[in-house]
Amino acid sequence: MKSCIYEGTIRHRRFRPVQNSFQYRLYLMYLDLDELPQVLAMHPFYASERLNIASFHRRDHLGDPAISLKQALQDLIRTTPTDPASGPIRILTHLRYFGYCFNPASFYYCYNADDTQLQTVVVEIHNTPWGEEFPYVLARGMNEHPLTDWRRFRFGKRFHVSPFMDMDLRYDWRFREPGDTLQIHMLLSDSADNKLFDASLSLKRHAVGRQALTRVLLAYPLMTVKVTAMIYWQALRLFSKGAPFFPHPQNRTIRIRKQL
Repeated sequence: MKSCIYEGTIRHRRFRPVQNSFQYRLYLMYLDLDELPQVLAMHPFYASERLNIASFHRRDHLGDPAISLKQALQDLIRTTPTDPASGPIRILTHLRYFGYCFNPASFYYCYNADDTQLQTVVVEIHNTPWGEEFPYVLARGMNEHPLTDWRRFRFGKRFHVSPFMDMDLRYDWRFREPGDTLQIHMLLSDSADNKLFDASLSLKRHAVGRQALTRVLLAYPLMTVKVTAMIYWQALRLFSKGAPFFPHPQNRTIRIRKQL
């Protein structure tokens, strides 16, 4: 079975114009989309498409909920100049807990037909409080480190996430292919290449089973509530430190039109 539990830490650091940092422990599910129902059926407190203490719901993720998530990923990747998603697709994500879910980012690892090579990474970003989503498709041809076990992708920001970060910024994402450990590092810089912010996931793999699923439920109760609470708590800290505030781009457009 390729599905598993990844457990470890997430760290955020903001460098300018104000400094702020935090780190906390978390776990995420790493689910092969073909194995998903089987994995969640291992435990009476987990479920797929129905309310439970922990549950996976198709509508929480990208694309039309009327089609399967795997099909939605394959259709999305076909619209981009990248390799087709011809093999397994695995998602690193939070579940719903007691009916509540918020995923700042879910990561899809898309493999070739014989499951020997990672071809494409899709990063599905959600923002709050707007409730919007946006997928970044990171193709194998965009990778700047083809000869190492790290993949590096650099590109412009296209989706509003934090009101304390403007849009004219650039991402630098680095991924290590999931194995005994899983690592993701994201750096955000301005047009002058000044480092503004970074975020790092450092996780260790645990085999999925009934005992492991019970352990993480007990160790991390209300996981997604904690995620949202941390976002708003850190926003309050940034506001108190005088970090500049950038409204949603749509609201800026509306305001300019009214002035004209």
